Amino acid sequence: MGMNVLDIERAAKRAHEAIRAYCITIGDNSQLEWGKAPAWLQGSAIAGVRFILEHPNVKPGKQHEAWMKHKQQEGWVHGPVKDETRKTHPCLVPYEQLPEAQRRKDAIFIDAVNDYFAKRAE
Repeated sequence: MGMNVLDIERAAKRAHEAIRAYCITIGDNSQLEWGKAPAWLQGSAIAGVRFILEHPNVKPGKQHEAWMKHKQQEGWVHGPVKDETRKTHPCLVPYEQLPEAQRRKDAIFIDAVNDYFAKRAE
């Protein structure tokens, strides 16, 4: 798999947009399109892509753990609502405690990243 910075950012954008589309289907319209997403959100997606590249057979639960670790390193804590000012997020819980709709995001993210790099390899 290619690991240049541009490919990583493009894969992150594709994964972000896949999750945004999924969120819309479940009634969550809070996700901004990639170009309007704040830098911290883009950075989180880029970190997720890098993790997948380092762990090509990662399962959704492990992807979630990596996401949690990244968020916690940036000072985020569990809270009832996602609040970028307070740095709280309701998904900062073990994977097993996530609602199914939230677990699905990890699988979508992984699939979108793998799909991007598979198409790059063709």
